Amino acid sequence: MLVHVLLYDAGQDSEGIHSLELSGQTVVLMFENRDDADRYAGLLEAQDFPTPTVEALDREEIELFCRDAGYEARFVSDGFVPQSDDERLMLAPPSANRDVANWQEQEPEQDPTQGQDLASKDESDSSIQDLDDVRRRLEGLL
Repeated sequence: MLVHVLLYDAGQDSEGIHSLELSGQTVVLMFENRDDADRYAGLLEAQDFPTPTVEALDREEIELFCRDAGYEARFVSDGFVPQSDDERLMLAPPSANRDVANWQEQEPEQDPTQGQDLASKDESDSSIQDLDDVRRRLEGLL
């Protein structure tokens, strides 16, 4: 069965897969419906996050990759209805994302993926809000 995942730098040496940090676990989303994956990618782009490429890959291949890397693969079925706050992040990305400007250069054991949620880290959220505040003020000067 083919599923749709979000890849960065698809087909290049620096290729990465989009993931979330949910309850201390790194989660890779596998979308059944291409439109859902495209919508999620668009929501990431709207948050000034690098735009991922939606790729159709074999579900077993993604699940094997996740097992080998210590990640959790989560299937987002067509018509999926979230039952918890964590599951809501499977339909819309978190409001705060890890900075991925240099994700290719990070140590693999620290973060081999991208787009990990920082919503549970109050200190990081505060820093991001402060940075957004500074950015808005600087943009106002232009």
